[in-house]
Amino acid sequence: MPRIALKIDVDTWRGTREGVPALLALLGRHQARATFLFSLGPDRTGLAIRRVFRPGFLSKVSRTSVLEHYGLRTLLHGTLLPAPDIGRRCATLLREVAAAGFETGIHCWDHTNWQDHVATRDAVWTARAMRAAVERYHEIFGRAPRTHGAAGWQMNPHAYHLERELGFDYASDGRGSHPYQPALDGRPIGVPQLPTTLPTFDELIGLDGLDAGNVETRLLALTAAKPERDQVFTLHAELEGMKLAPAFERLLRGWRDQGFSFATTAECFAALDPARLPLHEIATGSVPGRSGTLAVQGEPVPA
Repeated sequence: MPRIALKIDVDTWRGTREGVPALLALLGRHQARATFLFSLGPDRTGLAIRRVFRPGFLSKVSRTSVLEHYGLRTLLHGTLLPAPDIGRRCATLLREVAAAGFETGIHCWDHTNWQDHVATRDAVWTARAMRAAVERYHEIFGRAPRTHGAAGWQMNPHAYHLERELGFDYASDGRGSHPYQPALDGRPIGVPQLPTTLPTFDELIGLDGLDAGNVETRLLALTAAKPERDQVFTLHAELEGMKLAPAFERLLRGWRDQGFSFATTAECFAALDPARLPLHEIATGSVPGRSGTLAVQGEPVPA
């Protein structure tokens, strides 16, 4: 039976406190497995205002109503309001997610800082950010993290190297079509990647007549065309766990009707033979409906 791996990115303090409990209840109603990736340090979402100068950012904001989904307080964190320490203040809730049987992993230490800067930072900066998240994860859960999913699908070569050094089994850092072993200049780097294979709600809303009342129909059309393949769908606690929860619930029902079951990314990885994964170059590229560039599955490395 084909599976949908549900990968839940938790970006903010509000998304952790409000979106995560709502998603736990929703997933429980549908007996759906999922992977939660947490931001574990300060919520400085307010600093994201710098993205206003990126091509396509204002268009995305106008389509998806960032203020409505994230709330004014969240958009002031790290600027006019203090940046709450998510991992420290929400540790009990994070442990409850793991106790409920869901896979947990690392999204980042500081979401805004990583998403806005990692692509141009050096090995020292990258290691400091990743080690801070790993140490906080261990502090909360009492064990090492096994998976990483980069904030904003933003990476650099140092981050791929560090994923192996820090002991991750696999990662889901970018966008692509199928699992692969990342490579740099033809040589393997890092750990196997299970990329996000489907568009996200916020990439679709506002285009071609899609809105919160029908956005799931586009995703269901995509998966109906290729039902034999496992897929990775990324959702956000701030969106599908809050204002877009009704659309997400309709999507889950639709996928059930198509014959899909729901899995963690770890369960999908366990079904693979890492030694037999194809090599693909790490790369950056654009995705329809999302501003800027992000990590993508590059060209295959010739055997």
